[in-house]
This record gives sequence, C-alpha cells and structure tokens, in this order.
Amino acid sequence: MALRNLQDSFLYQVRKENIPVTIHLLNGFQIKGSVKGFDNFTVIMETMGKQELVYKHAISTITPARPIRSEKTAEPPVAAKPEA
Repeated sequence: MALRNLQDSFLYQVRKENIPVTIHLLNGFQIKGSVKGFDNFTVIMETMGKQELVYKHAISTITPARPIRSEKTAEPPVAAKPEA
C-alpha cells in the first residue's frame, strides 16, 4: 500500500478544508492566503483575490491558521495497484 508523503498530506488537508496559511519565504517575505493547488515543485496560493504561484524551493515554513488533524485521521492512504 502506497502512502502519501507528509508534505502532500499537509497541503491536501489545508487545501481541502480551506484553512488559511502563512507561507514564510527564505527571503523573509510572508504570503497569507489559501492553498488552491500544488504539485512537486509549486504551490498555488490565493491571496487578496489574486493567485500566486510559489516555488517550493523558496519556502521556509508553512504555518496553518489553526491546528490540523493528525496524519492518521487525514485522507486515507492511496491504494497501490494489485500485484499481478
């Protein structure tokens, strides 16, 4: 059974539950808003009615506005394909 990594589980949960986050960038800048999507390299944020594409390599920390559920109560693991 394949499991989601912690990063994907966290981003999935804040996106699905529309939990506001603050993204702290390496240069000290902060982006406050909602996660609208993500992939291996980027996070799409909506902030003040506009969308921003943020590269993950520029992110230091992501802080949710409220605590999120533990990994065990988040989305069920992704099922692996049955072996032949």
